[in-house]
Amino acid sequence: MKENNNTIYIVIIAVLVLVLGGLWFLVINNSSGENMGPGSMGDKMGNNSSSATYSSQKEITTDENITSGEYSSTSKDENAISVSGSINSTLSNITVTKTGDSDGGDNTSFYGTNSAIIAKDGANLTIKNVIITSNATGANGVFSYGGSATTNNSSSDGTTINISDSTITTSKDNSGGIMTTGGGTMNATNLTITTSGTSSAAIRSDRGGGVVNVNNGTYKTTGKGSPAVYSTADITVKNATLISESSEGIVIEGKNSVTLENVDLTDTNKTLNGQSTTYKNIFLYQSMSGDAANGGSVFTSKNSKITTNKGDSFYVTNTTATINLENNTIVNNDSTGNFLRIQKDSWGKTGSNGGSVTLNLTNQKADGNIVVDSISSLTINLKNSSSFKGSINNSNEGSVTLTLDKTSSITLTNDTYLKALSNEDTTNSNINTNGYKLYVNGILLK
Repeated sequence: MKENNNTIYIVIIAVLVLVLGGLWFLVINNSSGENMGPGSMGDKMGNNSSSATYSSQKEITTDENITSGEYSSTSKDENAISVSGSINSTLSNITVTKTGDSDGGDNTSFYGTNSAIIAKDGANLTIKNVIITSNATGANGVFSYGGSATTNNSSSDGTTINISDSTITTSKDNSGGIMTTGGGTMNATNLTITTSGTSSAAIRSDRGGGVVNVNNGTYKTTGKGSPAVYSTADITVKNATLISESSEGIVIEGKNSVTLENVDLTDTNKTLNGQSTTYKNIFLYQSMSGDAANGGSVFTSKNSKITTNKGDSFYVTNTTATINLENNTIVNNDSTGNFLRIQKDSWGKTGSNGGSVTLNLTNQKADGNIVVDSISSLTINLKNSSSFKGSINNSNEGSVTLTLDKTSSITLTNDTYLKALSNEDTTNSNINTNGYKLYVNGILLK
């Protein structure tokens, strides 16, 4: 009996090892960046395929212009309209409806299966005055796939979508408004996009990224884990309104960028999702999912209004980042929210997953606290009549370097600790300690 019991124990242990090993494999191979981070559903919808099989109700493979009609797909993993090959095509004054839930996982996020409209294989597609409605899981509205769903986007087949004066509404999870992957290009003008599902950014990208240019229009999300913009690409938004009611406003993953100019961004990050542990508006991070190359995230904003209703205005973890701000109005309505927080979080290797940030203020007023933890660093540059009011590194944990030109100033609202200070005004008259203490490399500034 003793020998039989030992055998049973060995079998049970072996089964447990196999099961736990399989679960761990699934975790580390969860490869959709939006699913790993705040714009996420928390785990995969389906498989991790290196290729996809396409089907569509209307397939366009030659130069063709469609100026009227209704097009729909009700089947899973099927596009309503597919445009492919080295062709030029125009869709105008039509309606497109997509239903039929998908469990295709990466195929929907990387390759565009189940999207309402997809362009691929080098197609040049123009969309005008079109109404697109998606009511299915994994059904993005309009998808530009550039043919290279790799982290570093080593190549692109030139696929380009130019979409204007159209309305896109998506209702279920993993269904972005406009979606760009694999080096595709998306040029969007005067769109009205509304999404309500989880992991459904209005302006969305995934593995391989590409180039996205947005001008005019309104882009709104209401679902958790659905920022107005999720970037694993180079995304520029001008003269537009961005609204996120439950998620971060803008998320940049890895070596990618978002640029705003004359944009009104309003964010209420009221629901934590996935691995997120804090509320914030503009979030720069590396998820380690493999969807974005390691390197500097870049956020640039000029002549815009940025409103945060809950949490920190800016948050950086597990990446190197540059934040460029010029002549914006920045408002945080949360009394507990910071202007900028840089710290370790739930992504990356413990002990080396802080942030390294360069903050450039040009003709920019900013106020609030800046928090930097012990494994993070910050370089702040103020120029051209910029001002900052708040505390910097009050906990004396992080490494902070501050540079001021003669036209710029800071006003303290609590004790502040710097590693280094460079000030064109050698009298430091542009530093108002306001009754608090400013230490530079451990020495009290007098």
